[in-house]
Amino acid sequence: MTFNNVENPQETQTNHFQFDTLPSVKFRSPTVHDGHAVTALIKNSPPLDNNSAYCNLLQCTHFAQTCVIAESDNRIVGWLSAYIPPNQLDHIFVWQLAVHQEARGKGLAKHLLSALLNRQALAKVRYLITTVTQDNQASWSVFERFATSHQLHLDKTPYFEKAPHFNGVHETEFLAKIGPFDIQKILSNQGV
Repeated sequence: MTFNNVENPQETQTNHFQFDTLPSVKFRSPTVHDGHAVTALIKNSPPLDNNSAYCNLLQCTHFAQTCVIAESDNRIVGWLSAYIPPNQLDHIFVWQLAVHQEARGKGLAKHLLSALLNRQALAKVRYLITTVTQDNQASWSVFERFATSHQLHLDKTPYFEKAPHFNGVHETEFLAKIGPFDIQKILSNQGV
């Protein structure tokens, strides 16, 4: 698989990675036309929570600068949604990271994170944060590898708890906070 990092016309950078099972993969910003495919990918990526199609359309438009599509053969094989919290401008919150079943286990999640961190909108970011349920080992693995590969601390604390916040119907979401880091140093390492 070859990866081409094409985020938007102002931010074009090409990275090549070879895998056997997928043709070339292009990383880009989402558009309104991606909403339906993103919704379908998330639906087929348990244990991710399903958002409404409307929510995914908002992510693809309002948050396009901080979301990433991985596309192969004109179909979406990866999705990373993220945003910069209004009161924490040096943080990036990764909302969801989904990889199509055919592309799992090939490092695509790592490359989605790399494409995100290459965005000009993240130039002042020093912390990566996300929430993950305790049993989502695939997500923990991605973020733990990211922290370890950059010799960064990963702090894990309960954030939205099962009983008080989810009324007992959803497992506790733990806040994973990685940093502080120098984004340029991380990008130069490319071991995201």
